[in-house]
Amino acid sequence: MLSNPLARRIAAPALGLALAATMAACSSSGSSTTASPSSAPPSSSVASSPAAGGSTAGAAAGDAKAQITTNWEAFFSGKTSAAKKISLLENGQKFASVINAQAGSGLAASAGAKVKAVAVSSPAQAAVKYDITLSGATALANQTGTAVYQDGMWKVGDVSFCQLLRLENGGTAPSVCS
Repeated sequence: MLSNPLARRIAAPALGLALAATMAACSSSGSSTTASPSSAPPSSSVASSPAAGGSTAGAAAGDAKAQITTNWEAFFSGKTSAAKKISLLENGQKFASVINAQAGSGLAASAGAKVKAVAVSSPAQAAVKYDITLSGATALANQTGTAVYQDGMWKVGDVSFCQLLRLENGGTAPSVCS
């Protein structure tokens, strides 16, 4: 990702801070998250699902993109409670101890994210391009992640979250990511 050692030294603390403050999620373009069939809205009801809310496929995609953007940015926000972040992460309860441990960061309030693009690839998955911010300034630009439709809402994909945890920890992810 960053080949310049100076850029890596500058970005690593920003990344760690952003992760601790926001419990953000990102992934490389090669990773993917597959939602279970029971968590995806049936293809025939995408337009009327809570995530979609529209009456046409185009409206459904637009509504899904809006919900993904809202939920993704809330997950990154330092103002969002740990309990809410857990609800916005795919299989969030599995990551509750990690999220709760990092939620106490004194710098959490300055973190955030700005979603730049969402591409819905199926009724249960979408690619998200975003920037991590600190005090409104971009700390980590052009990140990509996966949103998944689970339990009636669009969430940050846990594979994406694990990719960020791995990046923060020098290539090692917590055991919960296994």
